[in-house]
Amino acid sequence: MKIGFIGLGIMGESMCENIVKKHDDTVYAFDMVEEKTKKLAAAGAVACKSATELAQKSDVIITMVPKSEHSRAVYEEILSVLEEGKTCIDMSTIDPAVSVEIANMVKKTKAAFMDAPVVKSKPAAIAGTLGIYMGGDEKVCAAMKPILSYMGEHVVRMGDNGKGLVMKICHNALVSQIQNGVNETLALAMANGIGVHEFATAISYGGGQNFYLDSKKNVIEKEDYTTAFSVENMAKDVGICMRLAKECDVAMPGVANAKRVYDEALKAGYGKEDFSATIKVVRKR
Repeated sequence: MKIGFIGLGIMGESMCENIVKKHDDTVYAFDMVEEKTKKLAAAGAVACKSATELAQKSDVIITMVPKSEHSRAVYEEILSVLEEGKTCIDMSTIDPAVSVEIANMVKKTKAAFMDAPVVKSKPAAIAGTLGIYMGGDEKVCAAMKPILSYMGEHVVRMGDNGKGLVMKICHNALVSQIQNGVNETLALAMANGIGVHEFATAISYGGGQNFYLDSKKNVIEKEDYTTAFSVENMAKDVGICMRLAKECDVAMPGVANAKRVYDEALKAGYGKEDFSATIKVVRKR
């Protein structure tokens, strides 16, 4: 089974590398940035010059691109070479409604389609320990789970097309609120002379312990916001959540508050920094 991977950004690069290392057949790679494609070719993938070339040669086509419009554009481009026997897996984090539109478009070619967004960030992508939420036909998800397991250790089906994305958006919206709670309470502790590590250690003794603080305390203390998952990407996900909530008529004031922080972070020029840089916004308030 030949696998093609489109989109070799911060996450996609390492996800594709894991497939190359673990899969026993050809892995094709393509990114709009030629240097990224060359890097994967050096790691053992076969470079393609276009998404269409890759889709034509592959039995399984995996996409990992930034936004809804990028996913739609990729699938519109490769549509003419899709056919029965091919399976498309979009691992991008996009609007669930757009993903369902793409699924319907792809299925008209007799190819299969599923969404499979990921949780955790760059270190987990490198280690192959991502969480992956599948949305699609049960048989398709079962057939593709071994491939997804090259990249993640927790791979779970959430329902039909789009439901993996709904779960991903719920997950990241929750993270945004946990993060904002950490930011606000840490800012208060620091204003009273309590350091980051003292704060994190004390929190770990009670019910407030959380993965976000445990994994980001060193980053925050050093103020080294090297990107594992960017402010702009998290801002995108929080925005998707707010649109989904509006569609479903669900009030989410906590997420709305987190979105305001992210909007301020973007205006302050922190978009390319790690999403933990939002603490700078909260501390300046």
